[in-house]
Amino acid sequence: MSNLHTHNHQHSHKQLKGRNLFISILLNILITVAQVIGGLVSGSLALLSDALHNFTDVISLMVSYIATVLSKKSASLHKTFGYKRAEILAAFVNAATLIIVAILLIKEATIRFQHPHEIKSGLVIWLSLLGIIVNGLSVLLLKKDSERNMNMRSAYLHLLTDMLASVAVLIGGLLMKFYEIYWIDSVLTLIIALYLVWVGFDLLKDSFHVLMLFAPENIPIQDIVKEVQELEQIKNVHHVHVWQLNEDETHFEAHVDFHENITLSQFDEVLNEIEELLFHKFKINHVNIQPEFGKCGPKDVIVQD
Repeated sequence: MSNLHTHNHQHSHKQLKGRNLFISILLNILITVAQVIGGLVSGSLALLSDALHNFTDVISLMVSYIATVLSKKSASLHKTFGYKRAEILAAFVNAATLIIVAILLIKEATIRFQHPHEIKSGLVIWLSLLGIIVNGLSVLLLKKDSERNMNMRSAYLHLLTDMLASVAVLIGGLLMKFYEIYWIDSVLTLIIALYLVWVGFDLLKDSFHVLMLFAPENIPIQDIVKEVQELEQIKNVHHVHVWQLNEDETHFEAHVDFHENITLSQFDEVLNEIEELLFHKFKINHVNIQPEFGKCGPKDVIVQD
């Protein structure tokens, strides 16, 4: 198996800002405590829902932080890949919690909409402003890493939706204060919940695909097979598997049937050509090829093991 390219690029892509993540955890603990107290005092469901979402953020950020630390651990005889999938698992868990929280908020918003009551809007306004500031700072801290890592993106989405939720709560607080439209509290809670479902489902789907070893959607397997088969010495490419270990490592393995019974040194030359082709054109950085000559068996591109 070749991992020549991975070690040259992986470290530069995985310098995740654990310090920024830790700061975000502390900030979200602060805002969660403040919003729970404020929600109970003011009677605002939107504020309590925002606090609940912030609490899930604290948990998700902790999961992300632990996963980031674990992902840097070295491989061993019993853990040959180390903990490289910890971040994908964290992203899956975080996405699932987003959807679960959203369902609970929809239920509570429906009940509260049928029985609206007066809310202390002044407290709601000030705490929502605090939420916007704290979550906005956390979003800025994690934005860069979220662009290249699914685990960090899950934490970033939690924080981004929280900031947007705080904006919605602020709007609701102003409407309640100046126009006494108290049912807006439930409507905003419902909007927040639906947005959580929307962003959570995409992340849940993406992380599920990686965990299930599905081929990445941007990898055209038929095109890869066609291009590899165009190499002079190669007769057929079959029994192909393509999967992601994590977001930095895409693996390709296949059986390659040769026209002639070539030597090991000749195979190394061909293997190098395949590696260069797959890395530079398809961004595949781990290649495992099983050479064959005159071997009987299925020659389909995909063979069920």
